[in-house]
Amino acid sequence: QVQLVESGGGLVQAGGSLRLSCAASGRTFSSYAMGWFRQAPGKEREFVAVISWSGASTYGDAVRGRFTITRDNAKNTVYLQMNSLKPEDTAVYYCAAARTLGRPSRNSEFDYWGQGTQVTVSS
Repeated sequence: QVQLVESGGGLVQAGGSLRLSCAASGRTFSSYAMGWFRQAPGKEREFVAVISWSGASTYGDAVRGRFTITRDNAKNTVYLQMNSLKPEDTAVYYCAAARTLGRPSRNSEFDYWGQGTQVTVSS
């Protein structure tokens, strides 16, 4: 069992930056792929980024070049650095963990989810 707790959300102006953190419980964190998704009101949950156990990453088209996902296996934590934020980045951001060596990008491929943290970007 893995428990995930996100933090770092908040209100920021367009063009600003935020860093989200996701702290995971469990001794096998390093063997999981870790991902970030987001869901805006009235929209489906959207893939943001994923990082494999080895540190390889993949990004969604909407955030590539602006967001960076990293992980610190010693701290059981994954991060999402968000730069050049836009109002359309406003959403609840969720951390997720997948028992795989790959880089999944679909909701159904992830086994554990956090409760989410709100990010609001004002124009």
